[in-house]
Amino acid sequence: MPQPPTRELPAHRPGTGPLAPYRRLFALPGTRAFTLGNLLARLPSGMFSVSAVVMIASERGSYALAGAVTATGLVATALVAPLVARLTDRHGQARVAVPAAALAVLGSLSLVLCMRFDAPDWTLFAAYAATATTPNTGGMSRARWARLLRDDPAALHTANSFEQAADELCFMLGPVLAAFLCTSVFPEAGTLTGALLLMTGVLIFVAQRSTEPPARGRAAVSRSPLRTRGMPPLVAVCLATGAVFGSMEVVTIAFADARGQQSAAGLVLALQAAGSCAAGLLFGALRPTGPDGRRLPRCVAAMTSLLVLPLLAASLTGSLVVLAGALLVAGMATAPTMITTMALVQRRTPEGRLNEGMTLAVTGLLGGIAGGSAAGGWLAEHVSATAGYAAPVTAAAVALVLARAAARVPLPSGSRSPH
Repeated sequence: MPQPPTRELPAHRPGTGPLAPYRRLFALPGTRAFTLGNLLARLPSGMFSVSAVVMIASERGSYALAGAVTATGLVATALVAPLVARLTDRHGQARVAVPAAALAVLGSLSLVLCMRFDAPDWTLFAAYAATATTPNTGGMSRARWARLLRDDPAALHTANSFEQAADELCFMLGPVLAAFLCTSVFPEAGTLTGALLLMTGVLIFVAQRSTEPPARGRAAVSRSPLRTRGMPPLVAVCLATGAVFGSMEVVTIAFADARGQQSAAGLVLALQAAGSCAAGLLFGALRPTGPDGRRLPRCVAAMTSLLVLPLLAASLTGSLVVLAGALLVAGMATAPTMITTMALVQRRTPEGRLNEGMTLAVTGLLGGIAGGSAAGGWLAEHVSATAGYAAPVTAAAVALVLARAAARVPLPSGSRSPH
């Protein structure tokens, strides 16, 4: 299928400040509208699990049940999300995202009804598993940017940086909003609000047809991204990086709880996300030198080094305030790592499978978050919360080894957006 002409960014005006690259991005027709829809649809990703835990724990009185239900949803997402992405590449974003979001919303509504009418516990697992069809609008948005800016690697770097900052923003605001709604309004409010935001955001997003990548069809779709040389190591990097996130979250909650300050854990974790968000926006305004493959190990090395700070803060001071500052600084290496990883995923994904490639990376992150949460929780319970901060450092060190291995794999010929 012939590709439409690449949109040209408005000419750069010198002296317009560090936000100039972002202003140029959103001067492209349709980009503001699809970004608005994307943000609305992506915010519930940080709301659903917290909302489910608070709702189930408050109504059924069991955190174990709440954790098991959300873990089941995570496993279901890891299995279903790549299939939804593959269908998206084959049939187009609009044709797949709307019914997929509708099924996820029905799953959320079913969960609320099961809670309201005191249905058996097994129905909670089935209802929450249905939310696994939630479309990965973050990956779809990156696919749109990759199409619009395929001949402008500097602008694509800025767009990828913005998307990573948006990820951090949604995962920072989502849990806070969910906790507020569930505790201040009524227990089901977080789930219902997330479902409304998801459906509204997806409808706004897919309405912007001019920026949507063309559907490839069954015959035109190439081989699976996982069978492409260099992709498995990148997915493994995402898995290890996800373990950093998962272990850090659980251990920080345990650390705050051990000091009788569990209510402050959300704010402390939000500071880490804020540091990553700010670093992502700054990274997007810069023009890093060298190929992404060589840059990735350096970014992961910086992340590994900075993650030692929370371990030192927890073990040497025991202060939650000092820990918050250490997490703020440590978070600043996260966004550059993820931006560079996603850029490499884009370049190694075969033509016509970009949504699937991006979703595989996200699935790796989710799997790592689940494993990291289990490891961090085990350390916090059987050793100490302070010792638990060794888990994210170890996961980051594993990610560094994997990143070095990924860097040694040459990019496929004709890869997109070379730096």
